Amino acid sequence: MNACDLTLPHIAAATVAEKILLLVDDEPNILAALTRLFRRDGYKVLTANSGAEGLALLQRQPAHVIISDQRMPGMVGSEFLAHAKEILPDTIRIILSGYTELRSVTDAINQGAVFKFLTKPWDDELLRGHVREAFAQYQMRAENVRLTEELKHTNKALQSLVNELDVMVEKRTAELKNNLVTLRVDQEILDRMPIGVIGVDQTGLIVSTNRMAREIFSTVQLIANNARETLPDGWFPASEECVHHYDSNQQTFEVRFSTLGHESKGRGWLVILIPEVAHGR
Repeated sequence: MNACDLTLPHIAAATVAEKILLLVDDEPNILAALTRLFRRDGYKVLTANSGAEGLALLQRQPAHVIISDQRMPGMVGSEFLAHAKEILPDTIRIILSGYTELRSVTDAINQGAVFKFLTKPWDDELLRGHVREAFAQYQMRAENVRLTEELKHTNKALQSLVNELDVMVEKRTAELKNNLVTLRVDQEILDRMPIGVIGVDQTGLIVSTNRMAREIFSTVQLIANNARETLPDGWFPASEECVHHYDSNQQTFEVRFSTLGHESKGRGWLVILIPEVAHGR
């Protein structure tokens, strides 16, 4: 595992099972005292006796909260924490020092490298409270990252769904356009047929006519009227066995009936008026 793998999204899951605290101080007795203090609070405690050792440790092992002494040989605490921030930007970093080197500490705080500056000697209960606060801060950041990632995944899923719906709508729109073209072609074919055709639904309402049918019954309104009341007496109730003859405009038509619904969900009747001249009469 390298430093690039130790960003907060990668180690957030570990905060549920364990809380990792790194202590950095060049005095062994200080490290020992702090280790005893914090292990009883259930933290996994890591230690380093210099800034360089602490950075090397962070390259291999994540930490959630870091407490560092300020005055150490080779690298002061504020410098160490600034480098630690580069490796693990989301760690919560605390300086614990007996020296009030305000300038370097203030610079570190202003640069965001330090969460808090605490002084030695420390009060155990106050120090434990500060560390609990630091872990709570880390947990809050981790939860924010988790929720942000969850929101990203949700938004991605929603966008994918929207894209799928767009494709479906586009496909359905194309189908409807094709169906409309087909319907218009069918209607034109029906209108050009040399016979009259009248469609009657199952309630007895006239719902469709072609041009010849409208010409045959040019004196009445067919569409949306009741077939029994609009068409000649005796045609309804209809039967496929019945054959009628009807005269219109000096033309005799043979009238036949066909039930609808054989190849569709439609129910009703088709009234067909065939010019008798078409049969050679």
